[in-house]
Amino acid sequence: MPAAPDLPRVLDALEKLYGKTAPPPTTDPLELVLWENVAYLADDEKRAAAFRTLKKEVGTRPERILAASGAVLQQVAKAGIMAGHQVEKMRRVAAIAQEHFGGDVGAAAKRPLPEARKALMKFPSIGAPGAEKILLFSRSHPVLGLDSNALRVLVRLGYGEEKKSYDATYRSAQEAAAARLKADCGTLIRAHLLLRHHGLTLCRRSRPRCEACPVSGVCAYYRGATNRR
Repeated sequence: MPAAPDLPRVLDALEKLYGKTAPPPTTDPLELVLWENVAYLADDEKRAAAFRTLKKEVGTRPERILAASGAVLQQVAKAGIMAGHQVEKMRRVAAIAQEHFGGDVGAAAKRPLPEARKALMKFPSIGAPGAEKILLFSRSHPVLGLDSNALRVLVRLGYGEEKKSYDATYRSAQEAAAARLKADCGTLIRAHLLLRHHGLTLCRRSRPRCEACPVSGVCAYYRGATNRR
């Protein structure tokens, strides 16, 4: 099997195509948890609008969310689908933040990585990958958190391999990619954002647009598809 391509060069090529990609509009761990829960199945633009509404109309402190009316929280969550479900999730986030962390989720995020990851997984919709993403974007730990889009790109490039479980595939690709990147938050945030954006635009799950991809020449998936023709 050919070696995986030089990942920093891949990221440079993606940035040349897409430009710099913006991270979530906060580095606060609790707000990043809310960012994940504020709207269900909403794109980035709608999620950002919902988050702005939450901050303006309610605030992001647990006590403010718990005191807010259902109607106000419904207005926030309507950017996605199943708004009523997301209202309950926001309330659960606030309750967990108060009951388990005394409102200070940031302190929990600074614990050693395994403890910090486990702490964040108490929140709704936050599995291990989501927890690692929050730890990365809050600059609490330099860990390459990935979403499914970024993971797909890495596996197609030849980083890690498809396993029987998502978690095993995730760990395989994460470890292989992290070994090629500097272990600092800025580098890993840039990698996450560019890989995710590429997965959302050209390297899609179905019908990937390989003909327009700037790194198809070093992509294991593209080589395999070409050889099968």
